[in-house]
Amino acid sequence: MGTTTAATRFHAASAAGPDWGQTVKACLDKLGDVRGCNLGFLYVTDSLAEQASSILNLLRGVTGIRDWVGTVGIGVLGGGEELFDQPAIAVMAARLPEESFRVFPVVSGDLEPMRRVAGGWLDRNGATLGLVHADPRNADLADLMTQLGEATGAFLVGGLASSRGEYPQFSGPGRGSDDPVGDGGVSGVLFGNGLEVATGLTQGCSPIGPMRTITAAEENLIIEIDGRPALEVFKEDIGELLARDLNRVAGYIFAGLPITGSDTADYLVRDIIAIDPRMGWLAVAERVEPGRRILFARRDRQSAVLDMERMLEKLRKRLSGPPKGGVYVSCVARGPNFFGEGNQEVAMIQRALGEFPLVGFFANGEVSNARLYGYTGVLTLFL
Repeated sequence: MGTTTAATRFHAASAAGPDWGQTVKACLDKLGDVRGCNLGFLYVTDSLAEQASSILNLLRGVTGIRDWVGTVGIGVLGGGEELFDQPAIAVMAARLPEESFRVFPVVSGDLEPMRRVAGGWLDRNGATLGLVHADPRNADLADLMTQLGEATGAFLVGGLASSRGEYPQFSGPGRGSDDPVGDGGVSGVLFGNGLEVATGLTQGCSPIGPMRTITAAEENLIIEIDGRPALEVFKEDIGELLARDLNRVAGYIFAGLPITGSDTADYLVRDIIAIDPRMGWLAVAERVEPGRRILFARRDRQSAVLDMERMLEKLRKRLSGPPKGGVYVSCVARGPNFFGEGNQEVAMIQRALGEFPLVGFFANGEVSNARLYGYTGVLTLFL
């Protein structure tokens, strides 16, 4: 499936199978003629993570595409399919103006590897958007993402690899990078100011109860909310039925931490990892401090579908026709385990925006505007 203009075209495909060589061949057969394409997007499921280098080398050799980006996921999507918990590959080949993008290798501490490859290009072109992939084992990811966003001036989108084994990141071998497969940090591709793109974020939860303020906290412990014991406020907001059996809130009720300055009411969803009935405290998967705003949110399929439809309608209004191509990063806790079988998320995207080349993966955390989210979907469109 492909879209063509005078300067830009995209082709996307996916295939599944235990023999990685045959699976790559199946993807190549579906991609068709990719002559002239100069950027590849590659996502493999963790069943094939050990073959990551071989898969990339074969794709590079057959397509002639030098620059590749991508990573590993417990699920991948491409060619209209969502492939979960099985050996599978999703590929997209793009033809873009040569000066419209720069791939950069893994950065895990300072940003020197990125500056070495993309510094001069950034000075000439600037960057509107960065598609990034990250290793969740890096404890400094949040700071690294902030630094990268500030250094490039790009709106960063993407996701964290999800795997039960290795965590390969495809990041080259672009101009100046030595190894096409790495891990341990953040890698990706920057897109210049001349390339027209659009992005959208959909939350997997819906708020319940009012916006409140944390008034006492230590590290990740919420001690008081609005001057009252945190657990007392929590029970009030979730309702009497759930409050009588707190074991039922796991995986259903979450802490929502609103983003300061957001004009779209975005909030970070974080797990409630412990409840102390004796002390009346809550522990959440995020460091918090007094004065921070908080709300509680419910995660259910209906809320997620409605928010996905809202996000897609907002993007649709910006389009004059189907996008040329796209990348969708969805939380590993979404997908068929949440929406049901039958490529539900891809189907929603296609119903709203039409059929177009689309790839992506199911992540261990999503990135939008250089922030780390959870239980969300991030859609990036090339217009």
